[in-house]
Amino acid sequence: MKENKKKFNLKEEYKKSWNYLKEAKIFIYTVVTVFFIFVLIGFFISAPDFLTEQILEFIEELLEKTQGMSQLELIKFIFLNNLQSSFYGMIFGVLLGIFPMIATIANGYLLGFVASISVENGGFLILWRLLPHGIFELPAIFISLGLGLKFGTFIFQKRKLESFKEYFFNSLRVFFLIVLPLLIIAGIIEGSLMSIVG
Repeated sequence: MKENKKKFNLKEEYKKSWNYLKEAKIFIYTVVTVFFIFVLIGFFISAPDFLTEQILEFIEELLEKTQGMSQLELIKFIFLNNLQSSFYGMIFGVLLGIFPMIATIANGYLLGFVASISVENGGFLILWRLLPHGIFELPAIFISLGLGLKFGTFIFQKRKLESFKEYFFNSLRVFFLIVLPLLIIAGIIEGSLMSIVG
């Protein structure tokens, strides 16, 4: 008897990925909504002094790390950083979706805080300069965190083990076929812009 092995079909895999994204859209929309609520909080509400100091220290450390990097090194640094954040946000969603929600709140607040400081120092037009940085990165992060949120709901399903496997493998498929290419493009754009500005 010959084994009937299925050949890998990229078109079919993409179709499955988009179908799973549609299934998870409510979770992705939740992440987007929470993210932008905290962007507004970070932008309009002054942070306590201790938090402001911590965020500024974090930004300073990041700038020191990337100082003197070549364009290729910057692209690699940004890509790996985003890759790690997105992947962990998705996989650690298994714990009731707590981790992706914390990551959403923290990232949203941080972006709002940075945008507020940027506007303070360079006016509102500076936000247009920040825009290209997020065109590909933000959708990738929203998708990852949204899938992480959905992943955490396996525990509420009747067939927990089957749901766990289904959510896990579907999430990985979306990550490699959709999120990863977005992160590569984001890394190239951001790394190139930072090297020009730097």
